Amino acid sequence: MRSSTPARTAAASWPPAGARRFERPRARVIGASGSDMLCVFPFSFPSISLIGRNAQVNRNYSDVSINGSYAMPRLRIPSPAGLITFEAAGRHLSFTNAAEELRVSQAAVSSAIKSLEGDLGVELFVRQHKRIVLTEAGQRFYSDVAMGLGHIARSAEAVRRTTEDKHVVLSSSTAFASHWLIPRLPSFRAQHPEIEIRIQTADRDTDLGPDPHLIGVRRGLGDWPNYRAFRFGGENLIPVCSPSYLQQSGAPGDLPDLASRTLIHLDEPHRPRPAWKDWFAHFGIDFTDVGEGLRLNDYSLVVQAAIGGQGIALGWTHLVNHPLSEGLLVPALAGNWSTGYAFFIVSNRSVDLAPEAKLVKDWILQGAPDDQG
Repeated sequence: MRSSTPARTAAASWPPAGARRFERPRARVIGASGSDMLCVFPFSFPSISLIGRNAQVNRNYSDVSINGSYAMPRLRIPSPAGLITFEAAGRHLSFTNAAEELRVSQAAVSSAIKSLEGDLGVELFVRQHKRIVLTEAGQRFYSDVAMGLGHIARSAEAVRRTTEDKHVVLSSSTAFASHWLIPRLPSFRAQHPEIEIRIQTADRDTDLGPDPHLIGVRRGLGDWPNYRAFRFGGENLIPVCSPSYLQQSGAPGDLPDLASRTLIHLDEPHRPRPAWKDWFAHFGIDFTDVGEGLRLNDYSLVVQAAIGGQGIALGWTHLVNHPLSEGLLVPALAGNWSTGYAFFIVSNRSVDLAPEAKLVKDWILQGAPDDQG
């Protein structure tokens, strides 16, 4: 039995609130299937496009298929390829340079611009003194096109980052980030440009939560209950100074002589490290720290002070290898103390590392010092 319910529903809901209103037409239902209805209106809507899974518009016969959605009037947008070509040509003010950027021929650029001008009905470029310039209309159009394409490019990049976010968070001391990681980052980024390394430094070892993208560098014995630990290298300490310091003050003759020199001390309140008295004690020297010399609370400052010729510092070998190889620092005296502690790459036990985090972890371990201590 034929039902008139679909016709009454269609008429009652046309148009939706906020849409452009027309005099309500009397629609004749000629077919209905599920949620889609095919109605014939007594007049046409040449500028209206309805959207939906099964929506159709037949301009000649005013047949409209409605599935409950309403679209704004269809916009007349020029060819996207033409807009991209126009933006490049307007930015360079050169068809030749635009062609090189887009990797097409100059004739293709000229043809695309001519087609766009025909679509718009205005000239966008004029030639003046063997060069092209934008017309007034071209300048106005270029400003909007460049802004629009810029918005699209930034939005696309944001979507890529959301759907393909390959990042790794590395928690470490400022010293490790500055003196070991940063000098090596360019080679890693050249090999893996798709991976973003986010470095987080602090004056203390923070807790690593259950994040598959999070790894850290920690000093210890490798026996943390909540962390997986991968040994990076043993802790080895040598006395280092600048070549200029040795030239001005002379090389220490022995350990007691070294103890009498200007020493640079590391005083880290939240991340305890071996001090000069510990280093001397290992070699059987009773060193009394009377508060002389230079005292700093960050190891990066200690290294910079030593490079600046301000005294002799304890050098963690994996952190001073780079300035030693560059000739910025030299050993002040033979004497390598392996403390029995080591440095580890750690991650939370409760989660498996993301592939990119595992890759960064393996890359760091591959660059570990030869002397494992």
